[in-house]
Amino acid sequence: MGTPAFAVPSLKALLAAGYDVKAVFTQPDRPVGRGKQIAMPPVKEAALEAGIPVHQPQRLRGNEEALATLQAIAPDLIVVVAYGQILPESILNLPPFGCINVHASLLPRYRGAAPIQWSILHGDAETGVATMQMEKGLDTGPMLMEARTPIGADETADALSQRLSEIGAQTLVDTLGPWFEGTLKPTPQDDALATYAPMLTKAMAELDWRQGAQALHQRIRALHPWPGTTTKLGDETVKILKASLSPRDPEGSLPGTVLAMGPAGWEIACGSGVLRIEQVQLPNKKAQSSEEAARGWRAIAVGSRFEGSLDT
Repeated sequence: MGTPAFAVPSLKALLAAGYDVKAVFTQPDRPVGRGKQIAMPPVKEAALEAGIPVHQPQRLRGNEEALATLQAIAPDLIVVVAYGQILPESILNLPPFGCINVHASLLPRYRGAAPIQWSILHGDAETGVATMQMEKGLDTGPMLMEARTPIGADETADALSQRLSEIGAQTLVDTLGPWFEGTLKPTPQDDALATYAPMLTKAMAELDWRQGAQALHQRIRALHPWPGTTTKLGDETVKILKASLSPRDPEGSLPGTVLAMGPAGWEIACGSGVLRIEQVQLPNKKAQSSEEAARGWRAIAVGSRFEGSLDT
């Protein structure tokens, strides 16, 4: 059971390891992009390429048809990787070897929907992937294995997700052998150490220049590509696509003030430190370097001040 691109390497790893994947459950096809064209989930595409039957129930809870389908399949084990639905106990208790989840954090830290983004947002030095035995709680089940990896200083959520998807696939395969053999003993999570990673919202996108440069850099990386980060100058909203920390001293300038502009980017004063904006997207424009964007945008100049930081 899985839906986004993050889950595809796990499916492929199961097949490469010789496991008999009887069926794939994934979310329904949905409209995506500006054109709102109906698109298949990445896991569905991978499953169809491999000739695996695909099921796409709107929901699992209270769905007797989906339960009957699973009972007919009679799986020994259900693997769940970023499926996007909560499994009812009737399904959790169905397979003799239970249900195993691949979760993109070092549990019990960052239980929930967006562990990758929150690990970057909080400035963690490392993260990882955990396999766990599923139960009715949200990511509360006993842990089976984990794999750790450092978070790159400039790594975005998108890039980290791609890396963790591969790490998770390998960790899953490493887990299954001893799990089927009965030699892998689950380790209960310490609930006292649990933190949560709630779903991201569009309201998180606007930058507050009163924050420090480090915190803003983490935010830009964590929210890329969705919901992204934005700031306003006059009547125009600018998407910030890439930034880095600048060694420049803000010298008492108000947060949001443009201190310098050049080939390396726009240097913006923050609550503490300076952030260098390297890539942006102006309204109705393609993504471009900040230097290129400035050539056709008269509003931006040294001394300009971005909103989201105005004194109130």
